[in-house]
Amino acid sequence: MAQWTSAVGSAQLARMIASQQDRPAGTGRRPAAYRALADGIRLLVLEGRVPVAARLPAERELAVALNVSRTTVAAAYEALRSEGFLESRRGAGSWTAVPAGNPLPARGLEPLPPESLGSMIDLGCAALPAPEPWLTRAVQGALEELPPYAHTHGDYPAGLPALRQTIADRYSARGIPTMPEQIMVTTGAMGAIDAICHLFAGRGERIAVESPSYANILQLMREAGARLVPVAMAQGLSGWDMDRWRQVLRDSAPRLAYVVADFHNPTGALPDDTQRRALVEAARSAGTVLVADETMSELWLDDDLELPRPVCAFDPGGATVITVGSASKAFWAGMRIGWVRAAPEVIRSLVSARAYADLGTPVLEQLAVNWLLNTGGWEEAVGLRRGQARENRDALIAAVRRELPDWEFEVPSGGLTLWVRAGGLSGSRLAELGERVGVRVPSGPRFGVDGAFEGYVRLPFTVGGAVADEAATRLAAAARLVASGAGTGAEAPRTFVA
Repeated sequence: MAQWTSAVGSAQLARMIASQQDRPAGTGRRPAAYRALADGIRLLVLEGRVPVAARLPAERELAVALNVSRTTVAAAYEALRSEGFLESRRGAGSWTAVPAGNPLPARGLEPLPPESLGSMIDLGCAALPAPEPWLTRAVQGALEELPPYAHTHGDYPAGLPALRQTIADRYSARGIPTMPEQIMVTTGAMGAIDAICHLFAGRGERIAVESPSYANILQLMREAGARLVPVAMAQGLSGWDMDRWRQVLRDSAPRLAYVVADFHNPTGALPDDTQRRALVEAARSAGTVLVADETMSELWLDDDLELPRPVCAFDPGGATVITVGSASKAFWAGMRIGWVRAAPEVIRSLVSARAYADLGTPVLEQLAVNWLLNTGGWEEAVGLRRGQARENRDALIAAVRRELPDWEFEVPSGGLTLWVRAGGLSGSRLAELGERVGVRVPSGPRFGVDGAFEGYVRLPFTVGGAVADEAATRLAAAARLVASGAGTGAEAPRTFVA
């Protein structure tokens, strides 16, 4: 019986390996061809881009795809077997593994457990601590309002009526008339997008996504069986490349398109009104449902910034755009409250499908968010969040410019992330060797499709002051290790913290 549970094709594996070759010339001894190939596959497994227990192509197939000798592939496979990253059996082929005692690689960007935070600076998770005292006050306010709900069954598949009304009123106040029937409360934005994908994009359906895009959403869509169609962002922070979007929507006819319109994760880009109107029109013409993630919309960091209108403002009929919002980024990641704004018939379909998913969202947390939104506490708390993120952004940028002057980036006017070209170094190797020197950073390929963005890392605005300085110092140490050739072959570290 075969031990593998999935398979990776030779062309796909060759593309992912080729994306790792963005390394500067003359930065240390180049490993032998078989060693470089083994190291590339090992990194793909450690990052979770090639799953554990995935069947690899036959030696001859991969040799043809890579234009190398079969001997090179055979030697690479043998090296991986000796290190515990590959298992084989005659007649069943070879499949990926992890050495005994090593944790399985993460498929997303899960935060470190609290007990690891003392020794490791965690730049993997773009989330800040709760803005107290507003979290405590919100929970206390929710407890005061809880008794009437405690006499009910507690299941509200569409969300608490009071919170749906509050969220609808906030959209109306922004110039987008909205009824409560157009709102469904979800368990975070991830819960919202998962429900939308299951309703609109069955297994094998195409979903157009920005390239790069939010790593956890990309993984959610992959695991739902979607066929991702990447659409490159425009240069720098200028937003969407509308010529590319029109071409993809016209030629691929994706069932869904997913965009982070406000302070894009990971780049921080902010498309303007002209781009938003054009994208809605292109999606409508193609028959594509456009999912607009506005979880970052309230996290502007520059006070003089003129904000564009919400994407749904350009869809007055409500047939093209589905909007997703959340309290998790603007307020606190532990507050797992999200919402969907869509046409009433879409909301009814989402609510009906929810009976086979999570039934509903916790009542107490919904009451807490409703308390915040109706007492002015939300504005106060988000104001604190903006101030903290702004200070952290400025401290991190200053530290990176000082310690890593050849790293390139543009400073976003909002959001929680900095998208950095790492001076020609491999983002995957920086992520791996960063663990050795005490800093955890996600590499660029997590935010792309099929190994794109190998030369990038994402840095969040979650640390400031002396911690930001130390994070940059540790990143510089990791960069020196990568440039010297460490992390290849037998010198590679044998542990990985997800």
